Amino acid sequence: MLSNLTFADCFRPAQKRLAFAYEAILILGSSLLIAISAQVAFGWPVPVTGQTFAILLLAASLGSRRAVLAVLAYICEGLAGLPVFAQCKAGLPVLLGPTGGYIIGFLVAAYLVGSLAERGWSRKIVTMVAAMVLGNVVIYTFGLSWLAFVIRGVGIQKILAVGLYPFIPGEFIKVALAAWLLPTGWKIISAVDNKK
Repeated sequence: MLSNLTFADCFRPAQKRLAFAYEAILILGSSLLIAISAQVAFGWPVPVTGQTFAILLLAASLGSRRAVLAVLAYICEGLAGLPVFAQCKAGLPVLLGPTGGYIIGFLVAAYLVGSLAERGWSRKIVTMVAAMVLGNVVIYTFGLSWLAFVIRGVGIQKILAVGLYPFIPGEFIKVALAAWLLPTGWKIISAVDNKK
């Protein structure tokens, strides 16, 4: 039944060895996509990047387990010294710096949005918008909380001005694009499936 499948499930090979390779390639490939999206970055101390779009879109396409593993792989790559974090940064200082909370928020948001996709939320525009908005709320809750801890001594307005307000226009565009892409993809898959 297609209603509880993700995009990744639809293309998973039946043979066990191929399925294992498929999962590994999907997870590592997704972590690299997150790394590439992180390099579309500008601003300081919290740069505007393409990461939230990539992570939430991947989560809705992969499902909760794969999405969390992809984000974990991405974080491990950065901690291992690969320049995958925003603006080609790497290492533990990034996680302990102003953007660390957002990166940890990616994990929780990937699980949440992936779980909602597994329940069919990626099928309709309204529910896809809701899933993306919830994912963003999670990311910004973690991000702003950690940012407030890292740059203590400034008011909440300063934290919001640095860590939230610059991102709002872009998030509207990303949510709208994802809300159109995923349900459209499902319509194509259903049309192909019905022709078989």
